[in-house]
Amino acid sequence: MSDPQSGNMCADEEASVEKSITMTREVLEQDLIRRHFEQVYPEVALKTHQDLHGSIQQVLATAPPGAQAVDGVYLFAYGSLIWNPCVEVAERHTCRLYGYHRDFCLKLDHGRGTPETPGLMLALAPGGSCHGVALRVPGDNLERELTLVWRREMLTGAYLPRWIKLKTEVGPIWGIAFVINPHHDRYIGRQSDETVVHLLRTGRGVLGSCREYLDNTVGDLHALGIRDRRLESLQRAVAS
Repeated sequence: MSDPQSGNMCADEEASVEKSITMTREVLEQDLIRRHFEQVYPEVALKTHQDLHGSIQQVLATAPPGAQAVDGVYLFAYGSLIWNPCVEVAERHTCRLYGYHRDFCLKLDHGRGTPETPGLMLALAPGGSCHGVALRVPGDNLERELTLVWRREMLTGAYLPRWIKLKTEVGPIWGIAFVINPHHDRYIGRQSDETVVHLLRTGRGVLGSCREYLDNTVGDLHALGIRDRRLESLQRAVAS
């Protein structure tokens, strides 16, 4: 068995990491995504433990006054955080974020893609608006919980954490959103529907397929009463 503190894994565990990884809390606690990158994609630059810790500290230190009164912090979930947050969630509110929209603008050569079967991931790009879910991570053990989030969202530096204001049924809420890093080499901007559909249909990697990611996101948005017509259109095209 692996040791969560030392990060040591037996040979069988190492082999399983190379074959497939299900995004779970345990995987994040053991930092297995990092270990997979180090083993399979050693050329990919990763944020260090110190980088992630420093980023969390900087974000918490710059919380706007309205966020400081909250027990913990809110995260803005617009993709897989909706249906698989992997951290403790004390409260949820459907919400709308103005100034950013959801877009498949992040190319994947790993994770839900490989160099041979690249895929696409959602990110928040400037402009428009986006419906999603505000997830309150409670204040108890907050940095431990945020470390799991940062290991998931910030490992390669493709996203940037930003304080944003969310419109909810209980009033405005300050939360943290992970928006696209426009200077990252995986950012490809808005693509044609034909390109997006092709990459979503064929993209598959150690974390699963892009089609599964799209279906889960659309399904959970529907369950919350949220319609994203572009995602629905892409889902129909991928299925056909």
